[in-house]
Amino acid sequence: MIDARRGVLYPDRMPRFHRLPPMPEAQHLVAWFWIPEWDLGPGETSRQDVVAYPALNLVVEPSGVQLVGATTAATHRDLTGRGWAVGALLRPAAVPALAEKPSELRDSWAGLSAPDLLEPVAAAMDGDDDDRLLRAVAIMSRWLAERAGEPTDAGLQANAMSELLMTDAGIRTSEQAATRLAVSLRTLQRMTHRYVGLPPLAMIRRRRLQEAAQRLRDDPGIDLAALAAELGYADHAHLTGDFRTVLGMAPSGYRQEL
Repeated sequence: MIDARRGVLYPDRMPRFHRLPPMPEAQHLVAWFWIPEWDLGPGETSRQDVVAYPALNLVVEPSGVQLVGATTAATHRDLTGRGWAVGALLRPAAVPALAEKPSELRDSWAGLSAPDLLEPVAAAMDGDDDDRLLRAVAIMSRWLAERAGEPTDAGLQANAMSELLMTDAGIRTSEQAATRLAVSLRTLQRMTHRYVGLPPLAMIRRRRLQEAAQRLRDDPGIDLAALAAELGYADHAHLTGDFRTVLGMAPSGYRQEL
């Protein structure tokens, strides 16, 4: 299973944050739901830094519904006031029902006109009982299942592809992934482009970078050269290069920030 803890660069800065599994009818469509809630005083700001999973997200907020594309660098959002969001980390099988060309959403987002989703989710989240989160998840799970229909063989194969690239530490090249999936390299490249909007190597690198950041959070004193070797980087310099490209800082700088 994909580790739901990865991706948040500074967990201690998070507001109330929940991760919930999808309902059974949407298990092939959603990896998990993520729900932040915040209530900040006047002048307060909570900056949230994320190195996101290489996937699309369906996000419902009081202001509307958005389809957020895969990213190529760390992103942040400054939270103020009071609010909430209900996001679904989409599995590849859900994407064709929402986006014809996910690559066009790379590092971007698009508004989605879905009042039949926005209004019931907002009504659920406006409650003050402990079941409001489960109601919101059930509403989004049902909406996605109805929109996507029965899973296709191609969609399920794409799910297996994403699971492999994001969980198997032994997969370090696109060629290895193609061999494991019993497809050609060209087929793998077409699959990730069609269902994620990124090349397969970018997905592999994102997994390794997320793992590196998580290891630094868990053990700030870890030797960086040993960490680089363990994660399959050629050397410490390649790990540092990935960090700078995506996070905008070296591993040592991230360690100091922690």
